[in-house]
Amino acid sequence: MDLPAIDALWDYNSPQATALKFRELLPVAEKSVDKTYYAELLTQLARTQSLQRKFDEAHSVLDTARQVMERQNMPVAEIRYLLERGRTFNSAGEKEQSIPLFKEAYAKAVEHNEDYYAIDSAHMLGIAAKQQDQLYWNIKATDLAEKTADTRARKWLGSLYNNIGWTYHDLKDYAGALTFFKKLLAWRMDQMDERGAFIANWTVARTYRSLDRIDEALALQRELLDEIQRKGLDPSGYVFEELAECLLIQERGIEATAYFKMAYEILSKDIWLKANEGGRLERLKELGE
Repeated sequence: MDLPAIDALWDYNSPQATALKFRELLPVAEKSVDKTYYAELLTQLARTQSLQRKFDEAHSVLDTARQVMERQNMPVAEIRYLLERGRTFNSAGEKEQSIPLFKEAYAKAVEHNEDYYAIDSAHMLGIAAKQQDQLYWNIKATDLAEKTADTRARKWLGSLYNNIGWTYHDLKDYAGALTFFKKLLAWRMDQMDERGAFIANWTVARTYRSLDRIDEALALQRELLDEIQRKGLDPSGYVFEELAECLLIQERGIEATAYFKMAYEILSKDIWLKANEGGRLERLKELGE
């Protein structure tokens, strides 16, 4: 049957809309003789549920995928199943349960020369593993992404440079973080990815603040605000937040308050921040009053 490529249907900014596309395909995929596509489709449907924090639903869909794969030789579907089961646990805050799944996915991907999924697995371990192990897995993934002949797999480099930068930032090695964020910016620009370059510029500016280079941080955030206004982009709560933090450090409280308020109005609607950064949102609310 002429079924569309599953990954081409993804809109990671709209998991709900993506889920609708996947569900429309399920009846046709289920009737196919080769159940590989059906199994992979189920794993991606589960991911849409996980991204919406519907973890019980995600696990239920993954249970169905596991049943489809029983006594079948579907290495890629099995890898994707392990990845999505791991991602579901990780997103639900159950990191310890996710780590063995990501490691198994990595080993299976390497065994079958599936560079794209090997990088994905290592990248997830760079997120879920204990802090002292995160850099190891991120660098392993980056090394593979830089050497692979798989064009699609090389596209992981942006995410990996970003993750390594934040790992260094979490370790308070801000100079190391800045190195990778600038590498990320160069990569996004080389890919002619305007949205990615915007975010990479934000990470550079954020790290300037951590390095106490406040004037540079504020100037770059103002450039990003100007870009939003010139191009008619959606307002960024993260840019407002950083403008506010920089102005507060400079003791420009009245200006800072206005930006804190705007940041809270936008970021308080983010379901991930509400689940994981409640204190941060409360700070924005208090400083914006």
